[in-house]
Amino acid sequence: VTLRGLFVAAGVGAICYTRTGPTGEVIGCTGECGVCTAMTAAGLTEMLGGTPEQVEAILPSFCGEIMQIPPMYSALKVGGKKLCDLARNGETVERQARSITIHSIDAKKCELPTDYTLTVCCSSGTYIRTLCADIGNALGCGGAMATLRRTLAGSFSLENSHTIEEIEALDAIDRPSLLVPIE
Repeated sequence: VTLRGLFVAAGVGAICYTRTGPTGEVIGCTGECGVCTAMTAAGLTEMLGGTPEQVEAILPSFCGEIMQIPPMYSALKVGGKKLCDLARNGETVERQARSITIHSIDAKKCELPTDYTLTVCCSSGTYIRTLCADIGNALGCGGAMATLRRTLAGSFSLENSHTIEEIEALDAIDRPSLLVPIE
């Protein structure tokens, strides 16, 4: 997960990340849009104050069993309707917090002064983009997920995976040896 450089959206106080540069349309981690105010990277860092020490200090409060409110842009159903469909229609419904477990979370500073790469080991049902927003809110600056890469799911990991090119390079007889038994 890359926690993206953060900008204050003009007029609404929401925190978003930019997709078009320092001024222009922005989309936050929950899908809201706003207009980003222009500011320099130095001014942004000064305003946010999210130093590596502050980020490291806040992360332990997100470890263990915590409650998380699922985002509106999710496939969860309320009243038989997907939240994402309701959200696309401009509707917002109350969502109940759910228990999740964060087994570990680490942050690594990126090149941009406000970006961090987070490595999270968590239970199923965890919304990482919501976790990023919650961490940003705890820091007082907001947060949004820029990228997500799942490195482990059950017994499947990136270390044990193969690219299409690697599979295509094998003889048809050897390809089944890559299959993992379902039991």
